[in-house]
Amino acid sequence: MEEKRNLNALGVGSLVVISFLLGLNHVVIKLTNEGLQPVFAAGLRSFGAAFCVWLWMKFRGQKLDYRAGTLGAGLLIGLVFSAEFLGLFVALDLTSVTRTSVIFYSMPVWTAIAAHFLLPGERLTPLKFTGLALAFAGVAWAIADRDSGVAGTANIWGDVAALIGAFGWTGVAILARITSLNRVSPEMQMFWQLSVSAPVLLGAAFLFGPFIRDVTTWHWIGLGYQTIVIAAGAFLAWFWLLNHYKASAISSFAFLTPVISVGMGWLVLNEPMSVSIVAKLAMVAVGIVLINRVPRPRRQPAG
Repeated sequence: MEEKRNLNALGVGSLVVISFLLGLNHVVIKLTNEGLQPVFAAGLRSFGAAFCVWLWMKFRGQKLDYRAGTLGAGLLIGLVFSAEFLGLFVALDLTSVTRTSVIFYSMPVWTAIAAHFLLPGERLTPLKFTGLALAFAGVAWAIADRDSGVAGTANIWGDVAALIGAFGWTGVAILARITSLNRVSPEMQMFWQLSVSAPVLLGAAFLFGPFIRDVTTWHWIGLGYQTIVIAAGAFLAWFWLLNHYKASAISSFAFLTPVISVGMGWLVLNEPMSVSIVAKLAMVAVGIVLINRVPRPRRQPAG
């Protein structure tokens, strides 16, 4: 097995670009929601991205791997993935990018708690517990603070939807490791998530009103960005990085995406930026860094 490398200039540059694309994605989803019903758009995105992943696998000579024992796990992870993006897309329809990002990107907090009980060797250390408490406090503060600075953007149902999205993301991360899907490739894991979520989300869309709102060409371009650049391209690039660099080094960049997302909400959508918002975001970001921090091994005394 090839030894994973520390990050070099290519790795750092790639992670910064991916973090920027993911941070921009929340703004793109919110703008696309103006023309397309959010759950319908999420379903279309999964459908298109599943096709893109299949093309990628075919290009690389990989076959769809429906090996024995993975059917139940594949369907389950697809359903949880559906809940993740139903929550995210609805949240961005009901509340601001800023609020959604602070809450949604609390995912490492819930993953650390779940991993403590479900994954051997990933128990909470004092450092991780400190990070968890800090990030949790930031999320709780964001939900409790109803004065967002812009009338109508502090929507409790939007906050709940963002939290459901974060829980769904946690579920996907845990299921990929504790079920039989840990024996298939990351691309196949993605294909399960996308191919199952497409019909589930498109079916659920009938409960959320008309599919088309006031759609223009720009809304379709936004959906294409989410489908090709994010759901297929950025995720596949992330998996490539995980296969070439140490996971601990990559995870240290996790705090960048919510910071960029909040910044893009302020820059593109003119959402308010205040000391309160920066403080909440900083608490979540620092908490994520502490949760992902890997302690340095102690040096053995020479002798």
